[in-house]
Amino acid sequence: MSELITVLLVDDHALVRQGVRAFLETQGDISVVAEATGGEEAVRLAAEHAPDVALMDLIMPGMDGVEATRRLVARSPRTNVVMLTSYHDDEHVFPAIRAGALSYVLKEIGPDELADAVRKAASGEAVLHPRVAARVVKELHGARRTEPNVFHDLSERELEVLKLIAEGLHNSEIAGRLYVSEKTVKSHVSNILSKLHLADRTQAAVYAWREGVVRRD
Repeated sequence: MSELITVLLVDDHALVRQGVRAFLETQGDISVVAEATGGEEAVRLAAEHAPDVALMDLIMPGMDGVEATRRLVARSPRTNVVMLTSYHDDEHVFPAIRAGALSYVLKEIGPDELADAVRKAASGEAVLHPRVAARVVKELHGARRTEPNVFHDLSERELEVLKLIAEGLHNSEIAGRLYVSEKTVKSHVSNILSKLHLADRTQAAVYAWREGVVRRD
């Protein structure tokens, strides 16, 4: 008998975790070894259990699925991450894939398809939702400009946020400076990274200085 495929479930909604676990445990070859309600817990449990697959939610309080994926694959390289989310726009897809997610499927997926995605992930095969796959192919074909123009591609508010990132401000400080919520700032940061094809805010700061978005006096 072949070994069971071990799975870590990561979602801040208990109902989602219960539903997914209940279905996966009807599969004779899949075992849910742990559940996490957020990103930090997911990273810790992945290091502890080294599961074959992590089913990762994208939007969670605290550490989101992108950052959790980045840290999880660093702590447990043998674990393949399947993003299981409701979001399929560029601002979410590309940061997740750049962070190390192997597969990206939507929560509208059928139960049998989900089990199939888990099995494929366990053997290193990627599964992308058709809408996501189309975006990835367009990206690889260079349908989007390969060299983004920061002054053309970013909105005025995104430029403001980028300048403050370059000045070393954290999201909470940026929110206070611009009189917006921290959640709004996080959305702007995500858009900036996606539009400029950057991995993290450190790269964004370096980019801002290099492109003259901010200047030294």
